[in-house]
Amino acid sequence: MASKISRIEDFIALAKEGKDVHVEIELEKQVVAQKVHPDETEDMKVEIDMYLLIGSYTFRVGKEVKQVSKVYVYGSLEEPAGVFLVNTNIANARLKMDYKRLREANINVEEKYF
Repeated sequence: MASKISRIEDFIALAKEGKDVHVEIELEKQVVAQKVHPDETEDMKVEIDMYLLIGSYTFRVGKEVKQVSKVYVYGSLEEPAGVFLVNTNIANARLKMDYKRLREANINVEEKYF
């Protein structure tokens, strides 16, 4: 497997070529601090706590194993709870689209959601 293979689309293409592609996914919520310019915030903060909803894929083609991570949505921890729920629904809809593309390429995946 060439080292340039680094996207979900690359593995879908391999499967469409007839390669036997296996995948597992793990989901995580990662918290990160994003630096902001003090002029952009009212209370002079220089960092905002953000979250990323990430899907970490492990693809196997023969004996080769490759990790691919994809951010499905990001937001601020300071948002109202309703915004986090909306963002979670957006991330799950994007995941569902990727699962469909994988299945259409005959790559079986256990569907997990945030």
